[in-house]
Amino acid sequence: MIDFIYIFPLIGIWHLLMIPKENTVKLKKKALEWSLLTLTATIILWISFDGQGQFQSFIIIDWIFSIEPQFNPIFFAVDGISIFFLILTALLTSICVLISWKSIKFLIKEFLLCLFVIELLLIGVFTILDLVGFYILFEGILIPMFLIIGIWGSREEKIQASYYFFFFTFIGSVFMLLAIFSLYTYVGTTNYQALCCVLIDKKLQYFIFLGFFFSLAIKIPKIPFHIWLPQAHVEAPVAGSVILAGVLLKLGGYGFIRFSWPLLSEASEFFSPLILTLSLLAIIYASLTTCRQVDLKRIIAYSSVAHMGLVTLGIFTHTLTGLVAAIFLMLAHGLVSSALFIIVTFLYERFHTRLVKYYRGVSISMPLFSFYFLLLILANSSIPLSCNFVGEFFSLIAAFDYSYLVGVLASLGIILSASYSIYLYNRVCFGIPSNYLYFPRDLNRREFYSLLPLILLIFLIGIFPFIIIDVVKGTVIFIEW
Repeated sequence: MIDFIYIFPLIGIWHLLMIPKENTVKLKKKALEWSLLTLTATIILWISFDGQGQFQSFIIIDWIFSIEPQFNPIFFAVDGISIFFLILTALLTSICVLISWKSIKFLIKEFLLCLFVIELLLIGVFTILDLVGFYILFEGILIPMFLIIGIWGSREEKIQASYYFFFFTFIGSVFMLLAIFSLYTYVGTTNYQALCCVLIDKKLQYFIFLGFFFSLAIKIPKIPFHIWLPQAHVEAPVAGSVILAGVLLKLGGYGFIRFSWPLLSEASEFFSPLILTLSLLAIIYASLTTCRQVDLKRIIAYSSVAHMGLVTLGIFTHTLTGLVAAIFLMLAHGLVSSALFIIVTFLYERFHTRLVKYYRGVSISMPLFSFYFLLLILANSSIPLSCNFVGEFFSLIAAFDYSYLVGVLASLGIILSASYSIYLYNRVCFGIPSNYLYFPRDLNRREFYSLLPLILLIFLIGIFPFIIIDVVKGTVIFIEW
């Protein structure tokens, strides 16, 4: 099925190119159909996955470098980590098409093509087993995402936000490219499986790790490399925010898990105190910064920085529990933060403001919206039976195993998360209706069903976490070994 995961987006792009741009209804329907077919293929691939730690379902491509004997063909494959990120990518792409049905009013064909190109590149990032290929696909995502923020953004500062996003991530990735060149010079190959079998010199590991760290830390983003994120989220259209928070931020955590442990284990151990300190800073500082935000999207964006701090905390505790928790929390955050961005955009489309001070008493006229919003706020606060609870619970266990002080400081993020989440819901939904707002309509059918799969998955995975943990654990044990 891995062949179809690549073929369906490619056929979808070709089909969209063949449809006249004036026929917007057909463009949207075909985009939704092909995105759902890709999602079906990823689910079938997961069902057929045998649960072992090794890579499976190989695709071998003789790229241009294979004309030289020292270069290996490029391999594409999936394991217990990448399979769930593929499903998350396909799911969020389908939802992005659905939630953009009415909000994107111009250049609809070009917008849908950008979405499919991002999906195709993300599928490549999560399956490629070559460092040069990973870098090319990793950087290729910047171009369509830059266009989505800069062209279809909602406010006047969208151009500045798109340049912030592009140059921050691009400049950081230059360090990764230098690290890859150094690694190739030392080993003679960029094939991931071959590099896993090579013992790299300790000093060279330090240099290579720093190159990867700067690139991946900007993508997560870690404090102090987070400046581009709130601006990009605020100015991006809802589909851009969903893809950015749901999948693109996870590329940093995925890169740390994929490269730091198997290839650079000694450097990862050496730099772990520094990264744990930055992670604690992200959890506490970003949570406190979230408490003082007045824009709905900025609140969710800064809370994402805090949650991703817990992800890197779990990774660099260097325990099996921490690694599993980090992967689980990344998937959970991809669902919860995406749903939060969608639901605050529904509010913005009715009132045309994202400032919290103008909202009050929304539950009186929008009970269905308020119910959905409550579920998502509770999930963002890591209430039991939600997927965030499982990920953060195991992250804190790993933190306390590493150091009691680290565990206590990380726990402050849970308290602060509950504080700003409950305050936000209380401010928006309860109280006397604001004089600035008229009584709007509640969620319509399209809006209701676009959020329903995310909310169901948030609590389904929270109640039955073994669906993910049993598969991820086998791969993590294999990586550690």
